[in-house]
Amino acid sequence: QAQLVESGGGVVQPGGSLRLSCAASGFKLDYYNIGWFRQAPGKEREGVSCIGRDNASTYYADSVKGRFTIFRDNAKNTVYLQMNSLKLEDTAVYFCARNFPGCGNPPQSRAFSSWGQGTQVTVSS
Repeated sequence: QAQLVESGGGVVQPGGSLRLSCAASGFKLDYYNIGWFRQAPGKEREGVSCIGRDNASTYYADSVKGRFTIFRDNAKNTVYLQMNSLKLEDTAVYFCARNFPGCGNPPQSRAFSSWGQGTQVTVSS
């Protein structure tokens, strides 16, 4: 059964860093585009970042450009989201998901599947 599991969330002060992991089981992650999404209370789920199957194309929301970096470790069947210079507005539950056609610009959650359970990121002073 194809499954994605997120981890690495936590509580951090503004300006701090976290690295989120999205580990795949039941399928080869490098065959798919992998997107990171987030959802804050009362807000819609938004696409934050995505990495293409070619391991070269990436997408970043304007709100995270220059602060977040997405990358793969195919040997570990895992995609990471390195988050630096975190802001209060980055607080949300972060999810990863997969698709085959393409990341999209921006990624649309309805085009992705095999959602993980999410990991909470809280930025608080």
